[in-house]
Amino acid sequence: MPDVGEGLSEADILQWYVKPGDRVHDGMTVCEVETAKAAVELPIPYDGAVHEIRCPAGTTVDIGAVIITVDTAPDGGPEPADPPTSQPADPPAPEPEPQQALLVGYGVMNGSTRRRPRKPRAERERPARREAVPGAAKPPVRKLARDLGVDLGLLVPSGPGGVITREDVHAAARTTQPPVAVQPARVPASDERRVPIKGVRKATAEAMVRSAFTAPHVTEFSTVDVTRTVKLVQQLKQDPDFAGLRVTPLLLVARAFLAAVRRFPEINASWDEAAQEVVIKERVHLGIAAATPRGLLVPNIKDAHTRNLPQLAAELGDLVATARAGRTTPADLSGGTVTITNLGVFGVDTGTPILNPGEAAILAVGAIRTLPWVHRSKVKPRQVLTLALSFDHRLVDGELGSKVLAATAEILEQPKRLVTWA
Repeated sequence: MPDVGEGLSEADILQWYVKPGDRVHDGMTVCEVETAKAAVELPIPYDGAVHEIRCPAGTTVDIGAVIITVDTAPDGGPEPADPPTSQPADPPAPEPEPQQALLVGYGVMNGSTRRRPRKPRAERERPARREAVPGAAKPPVRKLARDLGVDLGLLVPSGPGGVITREDVHAAARTTQPPVAVQPARVPASDERRVPIKGVRKATAEAMVRSAFTAPHVTEFSTVDVTRTVKLVQQLKQDPDFAGLRVTPLLLVARAFLAAVRRFPEINASWDEAAQEVVIKERVHLGIAAATPRGLLVPNIKDAHTRNLPQLAAELGDLVATARAGRTTPADLSGGTVTITNLGVFGVDTGTPILNPGEAAILAVGAIRTLPWVHRSKVKPRQVLTLALSFDHRLVDGELGSKVLAATAEILEQPKRLVTWA
């Protein structure tokens, strides 16, 4: 399993496009995998025929594991000679099979495998000594140990290379926990369904827990008359510059939010715990939360503050369509600085959004409703929506958060501010 980027440690194989015996060529897509961030199609870096599929669809595979082998000389080649019968009882180590290429990253090259010189018999029979790192274990095993209250530093590892395994943790838990009364096996109820937590759903859960319990969240609300913005949306739909583009109130909300962020750039920042610094970003990468069949994704528009309105409309449409199709790349999902989540599409008035990890602010946009509103000293039906801005109170105080929210609301109430504040 090659590393598809962003330092991910595992991926789920969604489907294979080939089967044993199929001919493949360099660059041909052979399978689709889902990482913690997106679905990615993997190409094969060899010419030949598929020899074996080692990991079927639905398998969770660690980065670096062999998932497929390819016969790079499928039309035949010289058979390896049988070892002479006169050889001593200790036969030579087998030569590597040159005709099978392994898809483990993209670094295996023809001729790069060399046979290691044979050691004297005494050295071969002597057990190898390896210095094990106390408490060495994979992240899932570490989590299991935390859940069961087991101290990894006290365990004797049984895994290869001195690595602590799940069985080591379970064995330690059984010896340290008092016996409990045996309960009858639970029969799964027919009215419930269990879904494995993996892929995007797993990554989202971990990110939300990390954000909620790391950054102190504050959420402020503002209800605003957006009647003029709604009228402007209808006018833009007729503008030739927006031909073929999707123009929605979200487009103008995004433009208003970007203008507010540029007006108060201190909110476009992140908290560096290790360096004990607030990092203010000069570029605004606007994240848009998108509900997809695989879960919540937050791809972002790079340098969104430099885009004019038609460009922003085009990128917004492409970003959401790509996310819902499951084709968002890891690069599109990383590097965001502020985010917008549109709750209004679900008919929700407002919410208290959780920050995307590493960001200082997220704006929730509610549904636009026709409500009685005081306009020019008279109660009239007006188009109204509620904005909710959550921010990290470690680096954004109430004054800064309030100014950003108020500026966004002011632009949506008076869209001409987009011109006067430019």
